[in-house]
Amino acid sequence: MSFLRPDHAFLSAAVKHPSTSFLLFDSLNPLTKDPANLAFVRYDEVKPILGDNLYDGTEDDFVKAYNSSKYIPQLVFLGLDEKNAGFVYKEHYKGAPYFALDVTPKDSIKDVAESIIGAAKEKGLSFAEGRMNLSLNAQHAAIYAEARQVLDWNSRNPFCAGCGQPTLSVNSGWKRACPPTDLAQLPGSAQVTTPETPRDRASCATRQGISNLSFPRTDPTVIMAVVSSDGSKILLGRQKRWPAYWYSTLAGFLEPAESVEEAVRREVWEEAGVHLGRVVIHSTQPWPYPANLMIGAIGQATAEGESIHLGHDAELEDAKWFTTEQVRTALKVGTSGLGEAAGPEYKEGDLRLPPATAIAHQLLSGVVNSGFLAGVIKI
Repeated sequence: MSFLRPDHAFLSAAVKHPSTSFLLFDSLNPLTKDPANLAFVRYDEVKPILGDNLYDGTEDDFVKAYNSSKYIPQLVFLGLDEKNAGFVYKEHYKGAPYFALDVTPKDSIKDVAESIIGAAKEKGLSFAEGRMNLSLNAQHAAIYAEARQVLDWNSRNPFCAGCGQPTLSVNSGWKRACPPTDLAQLPGSAQVTTPETPRDRASCATRQGISNLSFPRTDPTVIMAVVSSDGSKILLGRQKRWPAYWYSTLAGFLEPAESVEEAVRREVWEEAGVHLGRVVIHSTQPWPYPANLMIGAIGQATAEGESIHLGHDAELEDAKWFTTEQVRTALKVGTSGLGEAAGPEYKEGDLRLPPATAIAHQLLSGVVNSGFLAGVIKI
């Protein structure tokens, strides 16, 4: 529903509809019922922050009325849940609207935000702290990932990359514009600004073209299961901060002008000194910390390039080859999140691996359980 993001008539009706759900965030921590489920609130509960007439006027009107000294809590339209057709707009668009709202207590909304947060906690709800939230059910994980990434992007881009002036969130949270005027008065200036006579801001290249705005970004990252040349071993690495015996697949950022295959080969050599030949893309996973797309691949080492050397890059504490049987066993009994204990069947000293919610787990399973390299490819 991206084409509805600039439609303020739609947004105004959607915000107030009884079927609408708001996912609240405090310092990018989502409101949850329990580790598997998010918690949502209705419009009446956030009305003290949003007000009655949030989307009165057009997007152009909002740009003309821009006041950089006024704090506006970030609201993001996430989409419509078509399984619940309680809200209907122009006959074609039906579903329950979802929004994300930043209620971090700050600036002009501090008191009312603290009141909303307190009311949520009185219901037994909590804002899940920590960087992961990997135990959310699939539907809620998707909602959380989209909401967190867009809120985080807005918070990281309060100023224009072209001219350094404050920016305005538009397009229901999905763009940031650099307005040409500002109702905020400059300190020490004799000019008194009014809605009729706002002050002009410095020129900016972002106002010269139709698409020269700031949009949310996605940073591609490669993550790879590395198989030995004879297919009998898997290369895994570990960082110093990880629990004992906990290893994972290697990963790294895709650099400018690289193909995915080139990035996989470069990262494995930089981190572990191993040379790869064949590289096959397996699957992908969005990773909103803050804006990554994990591109999962499986690579095969060359026969003469399997020797491990950690001297290139200081990122890894250790890297070693494990047999496919060791990996297969660990996938059954030795998986956990970083801050969690392994399963009850795990034997101390054996290999530990990431949980099934991580793409690293799926890549390893694709190699040792699904025969991916043998041609049994997931559809």
